[in-house]
Amino acid sequence: MNPKGTTQQRKVVVAAALGECVHVAGVINFLRLAEEAGWQTAFLGPAVTPERLVQVAREQNADLVGVSYRLTADTGERRLREFAALAQGLRAAGVRFAFGGTPPVAERARTLGGFFEAIFDGSETTEDVIAYLRGQPRLSREADYPQSLIGRIRWKAPYPVLRHHFGLPSVEATRLGIEEIAEARLLDVISLGTDQDAQENFFHPERQDPGRAGAGGVPVRSAADFRALYSASRRGNYPLLRTYSGTDDLIRLAELYVETIKIAWAAVPLFWFNAMDGRGPHDLETSIAEHQRLIAWYAERSIPVELNEPHHWGMRDAPDVIFVVSAYLSAYNARRLGVRDYVAQFMFNSPASTSDRMDLAKMLACLEMIAPLESKDFRIWRQTRIGLLSHPLDAEAARGHLGAATYLQMALEPHIVHIVGHTEAHHAASAQDVIAACRIARRAIENALRGIPDMRLDPRVQERKLELISEAQHTLTAIQAIALPGVTDPFADAGTLAQAVRLGILDAPHLKANRFALGQIMTRVDSRGACIAVDKNGRPLGEAERIEAVLAQAAAEEHV
Repeated sequence: MNPKGTTQQRKVVVAAALGECVHVAGVINFLRLAEEAGWQTAFLGPAVTPERLVQVAREQNADLVGVSYRLTADTGERRLREFAALAQGLRAAGVRFAFGGTPPVAERARTLGGFFEAIFDGSETTEDVIAYLRGQPRLSREADYPQSLIGRIRWKAPYPVLRHHFGLPSVEATRLGIEEIAEARLLDVISLGTDQDAQENFFHPERQDPGRAGAGGVPVRSAADFRALYSASRRGNYPLLRTYSGTDDLIRLAELYVETIKIAWAAVPLFWFNAMDGRGPHDLETSIAEHQRLIAWYAERSIPVELNEPHHWGMRDAPDVIFVVSAYLSAYNARRLGVRDYVAQFMFNSPASTSDRMDLAKMLACLEMIAPLESKDFRIWRQTRIGLLSHPLDAEAARGHLGAATYLQMALEPHIVHIVGHTEAHHAASAQDVIAACRIARRAIENALRGIPDMRLDPRVQERKLELISEAQHTLTAIQAIALPGVTDPFADAGTLAQAVRLGILDAPHLKANRFALGQIMTRVDSRGACIAVDKNGRPLGEAERIEAVLAQAAAEEHV
């Protein structure tokens, strides 16, 4: 037996279900978490007598003994008292004891004079258990929870950080909801969903329309509103906050976010949130340049940046190859503009009819395209999410979709999982909806972390991945080719990128009749579940053929 204070290479925990109890799922989960926290574990199994548990703990030089009992409380208390009497010698030698069971039995365990230093009744979060196993104090203060994105990611690993949008039609309702969400201690990042006037006209009250206040999000109208929402998050698990980058006065808004909500990271598009999609005042080229300035501003302050670009093309039914190309352009611009911590977002189910197999192949193609950009000065953090438009209206079907889609996302080993609540097709999520969605997603994540099959190895996934990477090279080459003389870096040149959209090198069906885009591309989801470009007869078009036709049309129109 190791006397108290003696150190070991790896601490040992022995655990079992006591007496006649045969329920061991909780014990096994506890030991799995212990292994992740660096412990050497020994599982004795179900229905272990107190005498055997004490004997093995002594033989194994245990530092910690985990005891479980999940039957009736009266019998459980007798078994625990028998065990505590037999184990007093171990306790005197410095061995620690923890109990896990149902709430009624846990309540009886608390009557044993402090014999168990930790008692888990199932209401604890995974973070609570891991903190205990790492020798950290019970999580209760702001200092217990890392308050930066990268710190939170590293602290939670291998579990991903969880993020969810939240914004109700009034500041007060949103404030109370944030308090409720934080107290539930399930969500790591609250993304404030602000209304359109907050995004576009925050500094221009004369342009605001009182009649649309709260439409699409929380109507924040002052710095005090933002501070009140941040203050509401200072409880529970002290979640991080972030919000939309806005569509006008971008730097002024960024300064406000840093000062009021300590924005965890910025999400900035390249081609969107402007006059092209009706969400901002700037034309396409000006908007791209302004977004690049904003990215550089955040980079100078070492604030992580996400370019939420690819899914905007996917949501507009662009072919998978344009999704992949935009993922590369996003990462390229982030690195070019000085970002050190880049959040690469992968929105699955965009379009919603894409198959899981082809969806995964598309995301793997994105990852492989951007991987060469990574370095010690440009770190890539993977964020996955469900397609915004993919939830079915039926509430129970949506819950199933949330669980299944989250499980698929775990094939990418994400650092961040952006939960899109199952109520999205019906209404904006309430605090209770957010909490319920977190519980669904967390269960899918925990199942995956116990040993998910490697879906990346599916030959059809790999075949499609390589196909997309090859096709994307044609698109990128075409963008380089249209750069004006003197442009040394076409992928980061606002004029070249805007021209790529005007000519139709980058295009989507939903851009039809848009004055900034060609809007002539046609797509369909093929028999594999891949979104591809097709001609007017429905024949598949490879990128080389499609782009050749697009550029030929542009040349012909130029000479008309």
